[in-house]
Amino acid sequence: MPGPGEVLIRVEAAGVNRPDLLQRQGKYPPPPGASPILGLEVAGVIVSADPASRWKAGDRVCALVPGGGYADYCLTPGSHCLPIPTRLTVEEAAGIPETFFTVWANVFQTGALQPAERILVHGGASGIGTTAIQLARAFGATVYTTAGTEEKCAACRKLGAAAAINYVRQDFVQEVRALTNGEGVHLVLDIVGGTYTARNLECLARCGRLIQIAVQQGAEATINLTKIMRNRLTLTGSAMRPRTVADKAQIARDLEQHVWPLLESGRVKAIVDRIFPFSEVAAAHRYLESGAHIGKVILKVS
Repeated sequence: MPGPGEVLIRVEAAGVNRPDLLQRQGKYPPPPGASPILGLEVAGVIVSADPASRWKAGDRVCALVPGGGYADYCLTPGSHCLPIPTRLTVEEAAGIPETFFTVWANVFQTGALQPAERILVHGGASGIGTTAIQLARAFGATVYTTAGTEEKCAACRKLGAAAAINYVRQDFVQEVRALTNGEGVHLVLDIVGGTYTARNLECLARCGRLIQIAVQQGAEATINLTKIMRNRLTLTGSAMRPRTVADKAQIARDLEQHVWPLLESGRVKAIVDRIFPFSEVAAAHRYLESGAHIGKVILKVS
């Protein structure tokens, strides 16, 4: 049963994310008190709620959850829930919370992206990438992105990227410099880390910001500190799961105010690549690991 401030959701669909893969491998343990079951985002129907919550039984919501999303029922703070936008299916809604919370917190809260600024989004065809491209474009920024195939590059351009760089065939530093007349971008959103870090700094304009949200290539990097000092660069990053309940609640409020109208109008879309039945969760993980997807991978739970 829900505790203070909590709701119990009957899960109809759950998003599959790279942290799920890491947790399955023993590399991303849940925080104290969180369910050891995989799953960080769900969509479904509230069956029970703390009376002090804004929610009641029967409300249809999507939610960021601390764990336990791969289940028939899931507990989460009510402040981490949002109403399912009317245009979206429950499967589409299940793919919103983890990526939209992450992009909003890093690109707009921490990164303070402004209209008319330029942003480079790595992994533009990923769940994070497809979300960041759309939101940055919707709020007036010019978006450049990287992807590993021509199909993915085309998908990124269709979502609003001004240019998509095929990192297999092109040097993204050279391309960004050419696209910006040598000035660079104001913000880089990176999921790669490793050797990308020093190259990302080369892409930044004066007073630019590098936001690190994953380290798929590795957590160690060698960088030139003089470049940071000379150009007054900022290097920062975050992880969503360890944030406090209050932090995530504030992100949810911001999303409902600033982003939900875009989802309701269709200006921003939830990009779903494939939906797997829950019985095929292993196949869903293999598909995400393959990197073939464009957008989100979703589990149909019930």
